[in-house]
Amino acid sequence: MALSGDVLFELRRLGNAVKITAFHCDSLTEVTVMGPVNTPEAHLKLLALRKLEYVLAKKK
Repeated sequence: MALSGDVLFELRRLGNAVKITAFHCDSLTEVTVMGPVNTPEAHLKLLALRKLEYVLAKKK
């Protein structure tokens, strides 16, 4: 599933972990994932985007 519309990401370091939040502007849907602080930012964003796609697919 390809998302249409804007997706905003927020990354926040919490000790040895990074919390990333993905927000889909059109549907006002937000998901959060956590990962180790040494994980590349692009990988964390992809993980959050896939979770967002999963949650939106379940809504339909």
